[in-house]
Amino acid sequence: MFDLVLIKVLFGTLLLASSSAVVGVFSFLKGESLVGDAIAHALLPGVVLAFILGEGRHPGYLIIGALTAGLIAHYGIAFIEQRTKLKSDTAVSLVLSTFFGFGILLMSYVQRTGQGQQAGLERFLLGKAAAITMMDLYVFMGLALLLLLGVALFYKGFQLMTFNEDFAAAIGLPTGLIRFAFTVLTVLAVTVGIQTVGVVLMAALLITPSAAARSWTSSLPRMLLLAALFASAAALGGTFISATLPKMPTGPWIVLVLGFFGFSSLILAPEKGWLARRKRATSNRNKTQRENLLKLLYGAEERAGEPVAMTADAMVDAREAHYEGLTMTLRNLKKEFLVVERPDGFALTDMGRSEGRRVVRLHRLWELYLTERLGMAADHIHPQAETMEHVITPEIEALIVKELGNPEVDPHQSPIPYEED
Repeated sequence: MFDLVLIKVLFGTLLLASSSAVVGVFSFLKGESLVGDAIAHALLPGVVLAFILGEGRHPGYLIIGALTAGLIAHYGIAFIEQRTKLKSDTAVSLVLSTFFGFGILLMSYVQRTGQGQQAGLERFLLGKAAAITMMDLYVFMGLALLLLLGVALFYKGFQLMTFNEDFAAAIGLPTGLIRFAFTVLTVLAVTVGIQTVGVVLMAALLITPSAAARSWTSSLPRMLLLAALFASAAALGGTFISATLPKMPTGPWIVLVLGFFGFSSLILAPEKGWLARRKRATSNRNKTQRENLLKLLYGAEERAGEPVAMTADAMVDAREAHYEGLTMTLRNLKKEFLVVERPDGFALTDMGRSEGRRVVRLHRLWELYLTERLGMAADHIHPQAETMEHVITPEIEALIVKELGNPEVDPHQSPIPYEED
């Protein structure tokens, strides 16, 4: 199984995937994911013209042709955006379709001459990693090293340009040079990848590892490392699947494995994944329902001047809530010893009364802040306070109290209940 062809493909795909993923992180963070796809399609006419003019499939000629076409496409997109009223996605689509159509036209011409099949030029459309030669491998090793060195050399500049280009220009960084270096590296990353996955699937190799890595971390260095690891793992997995199953292409399998990593990360990542966000949303919804009921019971006690009880039906009518969700929240409050069930309904315990008092206090403090500091009308502030009362931390509460000078009543002249000794 471990023959020379497999080893060449394995090392070639590892180099291409990891180096392309590192450069793709900055494209992803800059919001230029589609630009990489446009450049990948725009490389095709450059590759075919290099084949025609270079009289053969020499890697050096093909890379020069691809680099030239990619740079023209990238700056063509920028030119269209600056000189016309077209939006970015429209400019990208225009350049992508024009260059790709021209490339297909040139390929048809070359193949009619009888040399296209011999040169394997069609491999650049969908990729064919098994066709990697030792000469290709040496070239890819050099390009991968160049990409990594370029990212290391311009790391600070790329970082500033990605997150705050105006600040980079303000502190005197050569933004034009940095932008040109980033463009060259992006085009080179796409160029080295099309041999493996082809023009059509190259955008996945450039962007999917970055999207997967972004789900796991907010740190740029860790994101670069994770993107390279995801891409490398996909290259290994896709290569071995292709080698194990008969007549299975390597490039599409690499993209499928990358897609698995990407979707798994979007779903399972501990903080930003769909499951984690759904869990947080459920927790916040339950917290809001819980605090609303405690506030409701505290308000009833405040109006009555003594501890009172409310039935579940009365709470449903007062909160306009669903009966099933409200009764479940009441069961949880009972387990936490915040409410007690009596024959005439549910009543607050001492702990529940303290928690209800806190929520009411935050609500009325925020209403007062909105009227005193933001100048809002007293009859327009209740919805905002209903939301903010659930997210104000003790630190923010202390700042509001200090800012307002220990107020005693809210804009409606209701007392602000502070914690009792």
